Amino acid sequence: MATATKSKTKLIPLGDRLVIKPVVQEEVLASGIVIPDTAKEKPQQGEVLAAGPGRLDDEGKRIAMDVKVGDRVLYAKYGGQEIKIDREEYIVLSEKDVLCKVAV
Repeated sequence: MATATKSKTKLIPLGDRLVIKPVVQEEVLASGIVIPDTAKEKPQQGEVLAAGPGRLDDEGKRIAMDVKVGDRVLYAKYGGQEIKIDREEYIVLSEKDVLCKVAV
């Protein structure tokens, strides 16, 4: 289990929850067109900053997470809970809201 953020506040996810730092979309397209903040899409990609220990099955055994700290993931567009700490945005979501890992 890892903790998130470099600030004084630490986020420690429980169960199968993850703390994700969204990857911000580029503001200028390759063609040179600048995208204003109001037209940007909500990010769906992020880096895992912290991961819980995993969920418990019906017998009380811990099921290991498929995602680990440092992984870049693609997640459901409106999944999870957005939070702001020290002017930084994070998303806390369940592992089931992660669609796939992104190979960088």
